[in-house]
Amino acid sequence: MSLESRLITTEYFKEWDAQILLEILENADNAVIVIDCKGTVVYINRFYAEHMNIKLEKLMGRNLYDIEPQAKLLRVMEDGGGRDNDEVEYIKSLNIDSVGLAFPLYDSRKEKVGACAIFKDVTQVVELTRKLQKSKEMVQYLASQLEASELPISFQSYISQNKDLQKTLSLAAKVANTNCTILIQGESGVGKEVMAKCIHNASNRKERPMIKVNCASIPENLLESELFGYEEGAFTGARKGGKLGKFELANKGTILLDEIGDMSLTMQSKLLRVLQEKELERVGGTKTIKLDVRVIAATNQNLEEMVEKNEFRSDLYYRLHVVPIHIPALRCRREDIMPLVRYFIERNGGDEGTDLTPGAARMLEEYGWPGNVRELQNVIEYAMIVKTGDILEIKDFPQYLRGDGAEDGPAEDGPCRLKDAVEQLEKSMIKRALKRNNGNKSMAINELGLSRRSFYEKLEKYGLK
Repeated sequence: MSLESRLITTEYFKEWDAQILLEILENADNAVIVIDCKGTVVYINRFYAEHMNIKLEKLMGRNLYDIEPQAKLLRVMEDGGGRDNDEVEYIKSLNIDSVGLAFPLYDSRKEKVGACAIFKDVTQVVELTRKLQKSKEMVQYLASQLEASELPISFQSYISQNKDLQKTLSLAAKVANTNCTILIQGESGVGKEVMAKCIHNASNRKERPMIKVNCASIPENLLESELFGYEEGAFTGARKGGKLGKFELANKGTILLDEIGDMSLTMQSKLLRVLQEKELERVGGTKTIKLDVRVIAATNQNLEEMVEKNEFRSDLYYRLHVVPIHIPALRCRREDIMPLVRYFIERNGGDEGTDLTPGAARMLEEYGWPGNVRELQNVIEYAMIVKTGDILEIKDFPQYLRGDGAEDGPAEDGPCRLKDAVEQLEKSMIKRALKRNNGNKSMAINELGLSRRSFYEKLEKYGLK
């Protein structure tokens, strides 16, 4: 419906001139601001001037790009699309949260001449909502703590409200004080090492050391001597007097074999013998050394699939798979995201006054977190470093998380098939993972939670080799 068809000419209003329309705006019970196509503020109404506590000379004639460069009004003016009041916007220059309507302005020739925003100050409402959300999270957390009250104290420090993970914690707590071998599985960054520490600290071995070995980071030709030690003269460069291996260092305690899926078949065979016989011989030695070690293995790979492909020994798999512990990905337990955010904020120097804008909280809750809890921890640490106030805003987070200007991402507007959008997103995430890991494909695979075969198939598919 055109503007003309919505104007009724009477004997009193023969023409709707600018003065009449401005008088209507002046008496509106909302703040109104108008900018021209260059971003210059050309009008604010009486409500804006009185309720936003700002002097006219400080705003009129100034460019909004200099005052509030992230303003929704500028985005509307640039792209020509309207923005409704579903989204709360934090206006930094006014220090308020607002909701309202923004739309572009066109002249009679359909040429864009500027934009207008009509909004309300909802700071108090948002603050009450934040406090309510915090109270809700606290109630949920206390409820989960009550459910977990029977867990050993080491497990009660594990932050989770997810029912599946709570069941996993209960299972881990039941077997913690036994000597059975445990296999922890889950994507990279879900907290497998944290789970292993909880198990160790709840066991009767907690006074003894827990030794961690990353099987993926140690070269194949060194892994045997790292695990089992060596005697003097065992090989060129061997230390005088030999060296204790990780298993001996963990005697009477616990050894964590992390990334065990990356261990070669040859090394798997040697490890299996040690686990079965509970004894070892150092490299270059003949003396048998008895062991009393609790073994916890961890991997982000699907060992069952690897067994079927003859990439992992089935006998070793079943030896490790006595008690399987699976930790779900963070995207599968979104109720844990905000409690973890609060925890990491506090760990990085935040206090009760440190909070997030609704938009920032929604962004964190909707993101897929391919790097899981570890990625969330890094993101919060980054935001706490770059923030300029007590409130964490969307702009305080890494660009790849915000999605603005992300390369190869699907367009926001216009038709797009779901299959094409998914492929564009996959390609973009793989490229960013490779960039973050300086081209290291193994680290990118771990971060994305893909199998090696699937990763290389996608590299081929998207021409990223």
